[in-house]
Amino acid sequence: MNRRAFLKSLGTAVAAAPVAAPLLARDAAAASGEQLATLFDLSKCVGCGACVAGCREAHAADYPNPRKPFPKMYPPRVKVEDFSDKRDVEDRLTPYNWLFIQTATVTRNGKAISLNIPRRCMHCVHPPCAELCPWGSAVRHDDGAVVIDSNICLGGSKCRDVCPWHIPQRQTGVGLYLDLMPAFAGNGVMYKCDRCHGRVAAGGKPACIEACPNDVQTIGPRREIIAAAHDLARQTGGFIYGETENGGTNTLYVSPIPFEELHAALQPGPGNPGLQAAADVMGKEKNLATAVLLAPFAGIAAGILRVANRARKAAKEDDHV
Repeated sequence: MNRRAFLKSLGTAVAAAPVAAPLLARDAAAASGEQLATLFDLSKCVGCGACVAGCREAHAADYPNPRKPFPKMYPPRVKVEDFSDKRDVEDRLTPYNWLFIQTATVTRNGKAISLNIPRRCMHCVHPPCAELCPWGSAVRHDDGAVVIDSNICLGGSKCRDVCPWHIPQRQTGVGLYLDLMPAFAGNGVMYKCDRCHGRVAAGGKPACIEACPNDVQTIGPRREIIAAAHDLARQTGGFIYGETENGGTNTLYVSPIPFEELHAALQPGPGNPGLQAAADVMGKEKNLATAVLLAPFAGIAAGILRVANRARKAAKEDDHV
């Protein structure tokens, strides 16, 4: 790509572009309608993987194609994260696998019981990834879906650091950082489930719901989903996860086994989230104050990065003319 043409286009576009600061995600929610939530009935999941396959098919065009060799990063502690040779991995979250099936086996009354748990982004009501992203590249939409804009994400991984489940995963060698400051800016792009935001906005359902043969998951207004979760828990003697975790999420699970036992049976690690109790990250005064102060600057940064992305594409088109 012609870097001089890109920088020239960027300078012209930034000077001309208006930039607006977005509302905090929680303020946008209050000003809009009710968020949508999903409910997983874990007693129905057989671990067939149809949801995983459906997700992969729906998002094949969204997966990264990194440029190699990767730029050397400074400081050296910023490590390369490359899953491009592991695109078939399905037993954890990766930039190429936004949904996977965990299996937890517990012993109750002397009997081993296994549960399959579809895992992906929890889509928090007050998502710390969106409200603390310094670049404004993570956004909580009015329908409750939390989406990372891969066009302007610089891969700094703040979103993963502040997520109680450390959901987003980074791919090095892709994204805007390559054409801005490849040795210093971020190291790639962060990827995670977007709950098929585009499909839902067009009146459809997330691909994982459409692909499931056992009606494990349903989607609807959050109040209705919470009521359905409590009804199911009462009928089955089950337990609920996601209603209050991290201040409430738009992903709720109902399980016949307490989630403390399921969490103890798992082996959480990179790309393999737990089911632990999660305090409200954005309920902490320090984080909330940071979000309030950061919001205008994140909005400005997002606007500039979007302009930079357009300039980048224009420069690429000029190179191909």
